Amino acid sequence: MTCTPLFRQSWSAMVCRIAIRCADLSYQCHDMQFRETQGMTDRDVLIVGGGIGGVTAALCLAREGFNARVFEQAPEFGEVGAGIQLAPNCTRVLHALGLEEALRRVAFLPEGGEMRAWDSGKVISYSPLGQQIVDTYGFPYYHVHRADVMQVLVDAANAEPNIELLADSRIEHIERRDDGVTLDVGGRRYDGSLLIGADGIHSVVRAELFGPETPTFTGTVAWRALVPADQLPDGLVRPVASAWWGPRKHFVHYYVRSGELVNCVCVVEKEGWEVESWNERGDRTELKQDFAGWHETIQVLIDNMDPNACFKWALFDRPPMSRWSDGRVTLLGDACHPTLPFMAQGAAMAIEDGAVLAGCIARHNDMAASLQQYESLRQVRTAGVQNGSRRNARVFHMSGVKAWLRNRAIGKRPSAVMGRLYRYNALDVGRQNPADQPGDRA
Repeated sequence: MTCTPLFRQSWSAMVCRIAIRCADLSYQCHDMQFRETQGMTDRDVLIVGGGIGGVTAALCLAREGFNARVFEQAPEFGEVGAGIQLAPNCTRVLHALGLEEALRRVAFLPEGGEMRAWDSGKVISYSPLGQQIVDTYGFPYYHVHRADVMQVLVDAANAEPNIELLADSRIEHIERRDDGVTLDVGGRRYDGSLLIGADGIHSVVRAELFGPETPTFTGTVAWRALVPADQLPDGLVRPVASAWWGPRKHFVHYYVRSGELVNCVCVVEKEGWEVESWNERGDRTELKQDFAGWHETIQVLIDNMDPNACFKWALFDRPPMSRWSDGRVTLLGDACHPTLPFMAQGAAMAIEDGAVLAGCIARHNDMAASLQQYESLRQVRTAGVQNGSRRNARVFHMSGVKAWLRNRAIGKRPSAVMGRLYRYNALDVGRQNPADQPGDRA
């Protein structure tokens, strides 16, 4: 039989090429499955938890040449909640990951941050942000919607060949060995050289390492809502982050989504309600009662909230941990240092964790040494932010003489605190020895 001129190679060569191509396609399909049959490598990392911290860690690891697989128990990768603040210490990391333009498209760049008296509206303290922050620290301070940040991260991860995102993935079992870790997920097994628990304050990975422990209710409840900016009176909300301080409660508002929405977070000391869900609807009438007598600006914001989209959740806390790691398993973000939202640094600490951890394991061949270095470099700083956030909860809610003294003293402190927070370079820290790092208590 004579082949047509289209097939100039021999049949054996054609069969060989087809076989090679099929093998190549099979490899591509299964490359990210950390196959038991072909063995894993020290470049394969498993991450439990697909929030901001987990996906940022995956991007940082991919930047260092690692393969990362991220498991998220929710049906899809995304964030509930509303606005968050991203300070220069974390936008530095996000820009290094190539996300500058994507963030700029969805963020709001505030001119400053202010503290106001709950009743008179008098400005207690003001700190410039905007271009001055960029000039001072090299990176911007953003207000963003959580869902927008998450979408930016997910888009970047999906474009990265070394990352695979697996939603609807509940961890059934964690098997730890001297040479690696295996996860049982939905009847399948996945091997990795390292497991990172980025699964929040109720972390299953933390429970695997150190046993179950119930977080403590703080006695504080937070409300959140988003108000369309175009339905508010002109000039009501200035282009700044505003925190109104009052006895046993405070109210924060700022623009997100390029100024289209006003994010409101309303925090009240309240016993007897301990539902910890960001999807729990609250009664706007109750919120109105909580802030009765407060400044007219607060009343207008509450009145313009969608009564079907006011959410209420209890704030829980844990003290700083002495250990984050065991064997080839470690923790990051709220899994090891849950942070109350009173320094606007919770997401930033998780983002920093991912960058430092990636730097540490890229620097060492010894995984145990990498994780020990990671803990040494991060624990003092994150504990400082945890403790500072607790302290702020008390400071924000002072009354009487204590509030008067606070107001007199507070104007002298913000720049020093911001300097310690914002100059931190997580990208460099992970590649240095702990002994070379100054103690940073934030």
